Amino acid sequence: MTYDKILQWPKAELHCHLDGSIRPQTLIELAAEQGKRDLLPSDSAEGLEQALLEIDDSETLEAFLAWFEYTIGVLQSRQSLRRVAYELAVDADRENVKYLEVRYSPILHTAEGLTLEEVNDAVLDGLRNAERDTGVRSAIIICGLRDRLESTSLRLAELAVDYFGRGVVGFDLAGGEAGNPPKHHLAAFYFARNNLMNLTVHAGESWGPDSISQALFRCGAHRIGHGTSLAEDPALMRYVIDHQVPLEICPTSNVQTKVVENLETHPLVTYVEVGVPVTISTDNRLFSRTTVTEELWRVHTRCGVSEKDLRQIALNSFIHSFLSHDEKWAMVDDVKGDLLDPTSGV
Repeated sequence: MTYDKILQWPKAELHCHLDGSIRPQTLIELAAEQGKRDLLPSDSAEGLEQALLEIDDSETLEAFLAWFEYTIGVLQSRQSLRRVAYELAVDADRENVKYLEVRYSPILHTAEGLTLEEVNDAVLDGLRNAERDTGVRSAIIICGLRDRLESTSLRLAELAVDYFGRGVVGFDLAGGEAGNPPKHHLAAFYFARNNLMNLTVHAGESWGPDSISQALFRCGAHRIGHGTSLAEDPALMRYVIDHQVPLEICPTSNVQTKVVENLETHPLVTYVEVGVPVTISTDNRLFSRTTVTEELWRVHTRCGVSEKDLRQIALNSFIHSFLSHDEKWAMVDDVKGDLLDPTSGV
């Protein structure tokens, strides 16, 4: 198994934050264009990339999330949102990502007067233009915010429902877990669930398995974002296995947020061995300085996942996407030969 082989594999990414996946040069250019140079720690690509290394010293998930102030500040216009969405899909295409689910919270981009709908339309425009130019299929997951009022999450769920079938495929809950349990946002999930939305929740990342339990049984989540603490509750893990609830694992991010000590001790190996459906994503391409290819390579070389299991993990991201059933399985049929047949030359 080589890095180049993984690069050639068809891939899907299910957990990628728009505002954490800006190209460094684009971030610099947007800050300059908007008169916001002081927002960034450096106005050179080299200086910015050096400054961003400090994110690895974040002591908590909340400290990690504070870095998003750099990017959110320049994503307050239609033009910037459209550009960043477009470039994200183009970058995904360069590593043979065939399907991409982009998540973000539109309310974070309304500080300078855009409406939620204007924000979402701009992101959709960027992704659609990229699909036209590259062929990369993409969709949006709208995030509620666990540190905001429940009414805010409900409004975002309403937005997700309004756009369901028009570029939006799911609703999520994101943000710092400590002191902000999923059960505080039940109205949003009740509304989304009763309007047949696909649901995922960031859970069990910096909080324990109770957060996962709430996401599943109070919010009705179909997928779990991260879920690194799942193994702490064997009965809950048994449920996840029995019902094949997929985890959206982002290994490098998990190390940066101190959820796990290092890649070598990441519990994803255990999850793969016992039958938990595992998918691998970047979380944030800018802040984690990574790609899907790089994450899969690290899972193989540092986490110790075998080539056979790695191929299944890559396929899992297609299988557990929020595409419609027919679209999903058509895509699985297109890629499974390359992913599961080691004699295919890929």
